Amino acid sequence: MITLVLMVIAMPAFADEPVTLSSASTAAEANLVDIRALVPDIHEDIKYAGHDNFVGRPVDGYAAPKCLLLKPVAEALARVEHDLRREHARLRIWDCYRPARAVADFVRWAHDLSDQTTKAAHYPNLDKSKLLGDYIAPVSGHSRGATADLTMEQCDAHDRHCKPLDMGTPFDWFGLRANTDNPGVTAEQRANRQRLLRAMAREGFKNYPMEWWHYTLQPEPTPRTMYDVPIR
Repeated sequence: MITLVLMVIAMPAFADEPVTLSSASTAAEANLVDIRALVPDIHEDIKYAGHDNFVGRPVDGYAAPKCLLLKPVAEALARVEHDLRREHARLRIWDCYRPARAVADFVRWAHDLSDQTTKAAHYPNLDKSKLLGDYIAPVSGHSRGATADLTMEQCDAHDRHCKPLDMGTPFDWFGLRANTDNPGVTAEQRANRQRLLRAMAREGFKNYPMEWWHYTLQPEPTPRTMYDVPIR
């Protein structure tokens, strides 16, 4: 039995109702599908399957660099991607469904105040002891299979040489500058964030205002169910 401690990057859909852990042991049982089954060439950069993330190593539950989502969510995200390609743009995906055990791993990392290896890249203006509570807490939309972390890339007229838009911060940057409407970013960065927001909103995704990269499909297919299926 794992301790359910999840990163707070989305408010719970029903704060006054219990969220239960699914008994599903496979992606198929949880109705989780690989986004590449719908968009084979979508750009993935799954951070928690590697070392380029705020814990500095692969995270528990990420045995493969895949974006899994509940089927209706994957279908909606595929529509966003197809719409963007008409503008010679596309998505770059950093994270999708996140097993509950992965967030428990985040909390263990946050308690280890001696590990400061990623401070400069991810929380340069914060003491690590402040991450628990404000940034790491018991609720995450990712474990419900309806949330994705992503950015937008602009390609040339031939849909090649795609480059990420300047959004003002990297992914998983802990601080106010990552807030979607933060006034401290440049006009170009704000416009890029709004462009991503509009593209996602057209297909029913809602942004979490504290993180410009974080989107959840509304309404969620399983708003009171979390999953702990490893990503394989």
